[in-house]
Amino acid sequence: MTPEALQSRLLYRDTAMLIIDKPAGLAVHAGPKGGDHLQLHLGALAFGLARPPELAHRLDRDTSGCLVLGRHRKALARLGDLFARGEVAKTYWAVVVGRPRTDGGEIDFALKKRERSHGWRMEVDRGGLASLTRWRLLGCDGRLSWLECQPLTGRTHQIRAHCAAIGHPLVGDSIYGRGTGTLAGDRLMLHSRRIEVPLHPGKPPAVAEAPVPDHMAAALTTCGWVS
Repeated sequence: MTPEALQSRLLYRDTAMLIIDKPAGLAVHAGPKGGDHLQLHLGALAFGLARPPELAHRLDRDTSGCLVLGRHRKALARLGDLFARGEVAKTYWAVVVGRPRTDGGEIDFALKKRERSHGWRMEVDRGGLASLTRWRLLGCDGRLSWLECQPLTGRTHQIRAHCAAIGHPLVGDSIYGRGTGTLAGDRLMLHSRRIEVPLHPGKPPAVAEAPVPDHMAAALTTCGWVS
């Protein structure tokens, strides 16, 4: 990713924080196998400061959309506290298999990380960490559904694991929805659509909204989304 390409994905900027539209397929940090990742490119977002911004939270490699960066240590500490207390409002769009029986609700399943021979995954487990996702149905084409999901806790793979647990895995999810890629493409259809960050006391939250990525546009359109 060129500096210009990354700068073009900037959604919000102030003296303490940036919000960017992370592309699907780009890891936010280095993995065990190495390879390209977002942190290698953050120098392009320093905008005159001595140090580049740093991640305030994370998105999965294959999830696109709103990602918050702190521009200095004080901001990062404040952001970390806000995320830990659940005060950052996060809204995701997901395309899932099938149509839920209701138009909305909450998924309240504790999740626990399980190691497998082929990797790890999050599984529903009463002994796991409390996990809560609020969702509503935004549209459906009879085969696929467009959901708005708000994770009220911040567990790894929470939306992916929760949707799979109620019988509606995300399209393109190679871990929790094997075989779903043939329905509408083989890329994960999960997008961090909107984020609201109350970083500055006494001021309205900073709000950013990320445009729909190209790989989700067709499926969302069939479910009723109008660009």
